[in-house]
Amino acid sequence: MNNDQKNDVSASSQELFDVLLLLETKNEVESFMKDLCTPQEISVLAERWRVCKLLDQHTFSYREIREKTGASLATITRIARFLKNEPHQGYVTILNKMKKRTKI
Repeated sequence: MNNDQKNDVSASSQELFDVLLLLETKNEVESFMKDLCTPQEISVLAERWRVCKLLDQHTFSYREIREKTGASLATITRIARFLKNEPHQGYVTILNKMKKRTKI
């Protein structure tokens, strides 16, 4: 990929993030995701989210999570790393928001 292509991908990524902020209802999100992603891509994203929630419970081993979700150990390990060490903290931010939401 040349620099122009990388810049285009980066600009498109930023625009996609802005677009996601425009979605207001669950139905809008679902419709957009079904247009944007293949069923398999949505399934992979859902699997990652399920792994994230199970890891956050601190109850299950990686092997148990693999059995519950079908995710590979590599995927589980990567998600665990993002929960603990990566600077983005996207998973942590959303998990915390969901926990606050359920306490109300």
